[in-house]
Amino acid sequence: MCCTIISRSYDVHLQVKKEPLTMEPNGPVSSPQDGVAGPRWSVGSGSGLHYGSFVNSLSSLTPNAVENPAISPRRAHIAIAVLCYINLLNYMERYTIAGVLSNIQAFFDISDSTAGLLQTVFICSFLLLAPLFGYLGDRYNRKYIMIGGLSVWLLTSAGSSFVSSSQFWLLVVLRALVGIGEASYSTVAPTIIGDLFTGGKRSIMICIFYVFIPVGSGLGYIAGAGSAALTGDWHWALRITPIMGVVGLILMIFLCPNPPRGAAETRGEGVTGHSSYKEDVKYLLKNYIFGAVTVATGILGGSLGTFLSRQFRDKMPNADPLICAVGMLGSVPCLFITIFVASASIPATYVFIFFGELLLSLNWAVLADILLYVVIPTRRATAEALQISVGHLLGDAGSPYLLGVISDAIRTSKPDTYDWSFHSLKYSLLVCPFVGIVGGVFFLITAFYITEDRKAVQENLFIHTSGPSNTFKKVSVHLVSQT
Repeated sequence: MCCTIISRSYDVHLQVKKEPLTMEPNGPVSSPQDGVAGPRWSVGSGSGLHYGSFVNSLSSLTPNAVENPAISPRRAHIAIAVLCYINLLNYMERYTIAGVLSNIQAFFDISDSTAGLLQTVFICSFLLLAPLFGYLGDRYNRKYIMIGGLSVWLLTSAGSSFVSSSQFWLLVVLRALVGIGEASYSTVAPTIIGDLFTGGKRSIMICIFYVFIPVGSGLGYIAGAGSAALTGDWHWALRITPIMGVVGLILMIFLCPNPPRGAAETRGEGVTGHSSYKEDVKYLLKNYIFGAVTVATGILGGSLGTFLSRQFRDKMPNADPLICAVGMLGSVPCLFITIFVASASIPATYVFIFFGELLLSLNWAVLADILLYVVIPTRRATAEALQISVGHLLGDAGSPYLLGVISDAIRTSKPDTYDWSFHSLKYSLLVCPFVGIVGGVFFLITAFYITEDRKAVQENLFIHTSGPSNTFKKVSVHLVSQT
């Protein structure tokens, strides 16, 4: 949302030039890759469109963009249901292996660091291949790309469950290949949604789509550990999502369309592009400053939070929640200033975004550590699942739609102009500093209870590992209470 308000401030206060789109000079244009024929709006590499002008030009030409939809509303809603179902499976599969990681370690007789390779190779494969599928997704039939990627994902994920105890290397290779399927889907599916819906409805559908990330993540832990417990064999944990995935593949083949790119903004006609990958990247780099700041502050803030925790935890038992509280409360003035300085100075905006995100990032690793030491080991996976689900549901899943609703309500209070549209979004973002204050207060409250909670977990561990001697149990509990 901060990136959105920055980009709008360019348009409103720096007077970014808007240029109209033009039809192809030769009339109807067909796209052999997509199998869609008809008139298309053209955006050539030499069109001279400035940042922000493309979307604004489309919006001015098609205020509602529903006069001639490329895909019927009924079919579009069926498609979003299919895409959400597969996204659920996508994240279920990603976290299922975490639910049975201890079983996998015992089966292959591997160390913690070796077991960590399973997630490392998956993430590396996912990150390295995502740009490739982004390139393909902008140029070729997106439905075919998703079907191909999903097929690879199903085969490699199911194959992982048949690896013998002497072939851990094969499991590592298969996990890397699973990243191919997930990279193809995660990069392409949101663009399909963007071409099926527009305006407020698109925001709702994107929100629904991403809600399935925390839901799938939590279910992955539960399904993995649950299926292993029920069957007595961890291999079945890796077969649940492939079985469900076959259903998703069939649904995608028959029910998921491949709408023309830009169909939602061009009354179903679509947009053609004539740019190289180098030109695409060059254009996108202009918008990636916010992302670069986020990456830098995430690394610095996470590292700084861990450093402070290690420095002060021995001296102050409640140091961790206090560090989180300082980060949350300290970010509030930075966020507040960012909201109001964006319309006056973009460089100053990025400075305050940097410090605000740096402070917010202090709690990332610290909060994860807190969760581990205030929950007994046998319930930590469930706690992680609930934390992921609740965190996303109360955070990034619903916040874009909530801020959009507030912005729309503010916009209706005055005549709708582009300048007022910018300010209505700006005022809606004031919710963010308020939430930061609430979060900081909750961390301060946590500081009063965390010592006792941690002590209770330690006592529980001693009681369950001390053996049958009641005397030893009492001595252990006493020693823990003294520390």
